Amino acid sequence: MGAVLAPLTVGQLACCCGSAACSLCCSACPSCKNSTSSRIMYAVMLLLTTIVSCIMLSDQLKDKLEKLPFCEGKCHDVIGFLAVYRLIFALTLFFMLFCLLMIGVKSSRDARAGIQNGFWGIKYLILIAGMVGAFFIPEQNTFGQVWMYFGMIGGFLFILIQLVLIIDFAHSWNESWLENYEESQSKGYYFALIFFTLLHYILAITATVLLFIFYTQPSDCGVQKFFISFNLIFCIIISVVSVLPRVQDALPKSGLLQSSIVTLYVMYLTWSALNNSDKCRPDFLGKKNAFDAQSIVSLVIWFVCVLYSSIRTASNSQVSKLTGTEKILAQDGDSDLGKGDVESGKSFDNEENEVAYSWSFFHFMFALASLYVMMTLTNWYNPTSGLKSSNEASMWIKIISSWLCILLYLWSLIAPLVLRDREFN
Repeated sequence: MGAVLAPLTVGQLACCCGSAACSLCCSACPSCKNSTSSRIMYAVMLLLTTIVSCIMLSDQLKDKLEKLPFCEGKCHDVIGFLAVYRLIFALTLFFMLFCLLMIGVKSSRDARAGIQNGFWGIKYLILIAGMVGAFFIPEQNTFGQVWMYFGMIGGFLFILIQLVLIIDFAHSWNESWLENYEESQSKGYYFALIFFTLLHYILAITATVLLFIFYTQPSDCGVQKFFISFNLIFCIIISVVSVLPRVQDALPKSGLLQSSIVTLYVMYLTWSALNNSDKCRPDFLGKKNAFDAQSIVSLVIWFVCVLYSSIRTASNSQVSKLTGTEKILAQDGDSDLGKGDVESGKSFDNEENEVAYSWSFFHFMFALASLYVMMTLTNWYNPTSGLKSSNEASMWIKIISSWLCILLYLWSLIAPLVLRDREFN
C-alpha cells in the first residue's frame, strides 16, 4: 500500500512545487505571459522578505523575545539591524545563484527554463532554509562589518539602476500623454501635462525651502548649503536645456514634465543625503528612529521601481537608449507559440523563440535591490551601532547619486545632438 501511495504523494508534491503552481496562481487572474508571471513571483518573494525584515526591526518583537527564558539577553542576533543583514544575505545569495544559473539562456526551450519559471514551492523552501542557516553564522564583529560594505556597493549600484528607471518613466509618461493629445486633440491631456509639471516644480521648490530652513544654520552647515544650492542650480539648468530649440528639434517630445520629475527626485535624494549626516540634522522626534520617514519614502520608491521593472515592456524604452542594451528589461514578446488557452486565464509561454528579457541580469538586478532594501531598512548604519550613529559614507553615496541622476538625464537630452549617427526614436 505504501509503495502505491508513495509515487502519488511525490507526484502531488511535484505538482505543487513545479511550474503548475505558477499557473494555478495565474488562473485566478487575467491571462498573462509566462515571462511576466515569473517576474511578478520573484517580486513577491522580494516583497515578503522585506516585510519579514521590517518585522525584525519591531520593538514589540524585541520586548516579547526578551521575556523568553532561552532568549533573555541573547536576542540581539535574531532581531534588529543584524537580523536584517542575515535575512538579506540569504536572499542575495539566492538571486546571485539564479543569476549564474541563467547565464546564456536564449529561449524557454532551454532545460533551465523550468527552474526559472517553476518549482516555486521548492524555491521558497530553499530560501527559508538559507535564512535560518544565516542566523548560525557567527558574528564576532566580522560578518556584519564585511556584509555592510557589500550592501553599500550593491545598494549604490541599484540606485544607479533606479535612476535609469525613473528617467525612463519620466520620458515614457510625457511621450504617452503627448501621443494621446495629438491623436485625440483632447485638452484634458494638455491641461494634465501642465498640472503635473507645475505640481512637481511646486513640490521641489517647497522641498528646497524646507531643506534650507531645517538643515542649515546662518553661521554653519556650509556643506549642506552647498549640496542644496548646487543641486538646485543644476535642476534649473536641465529644465532650461530640455526646452532649447535644438533639443526640441532632436527630441520633439522632450519637455518640462520630465525635468520636473527629475528635479523632484533630485531634491528627494538631497534630503535623503542630508538626513544621513549628524551635523545640522534636525531631531524632530527627539531621537533617531531605526525606521523613519526617509526609510518609508525610500521603500515606496524602491517598490514602485521594482514593480515597474517587473512589468515594463522595454522594446522602445529609454533604458535601452541610455545603456545600449535591448534586453535589460522585458521586451514585447507576443509570440503565439506555446500560447495555450488565453481565455482560460492561465499564463502562456511567450519565450519559445527568444527570451523576453535577460534572465541572468534580472536576478542580478534583484540581488542589488535586496542589498538596497537592507541598507534602507538599517538607515545605511553599521549593523552593530546604536541608533544615534550616522554613516557619512551613505551621505556621499546619495549625494553622488543625485549628481549622476542629473548627468544621466542631461545625457538623454543632448545624446541626439552628440551622436548624430544614431537613431533616438
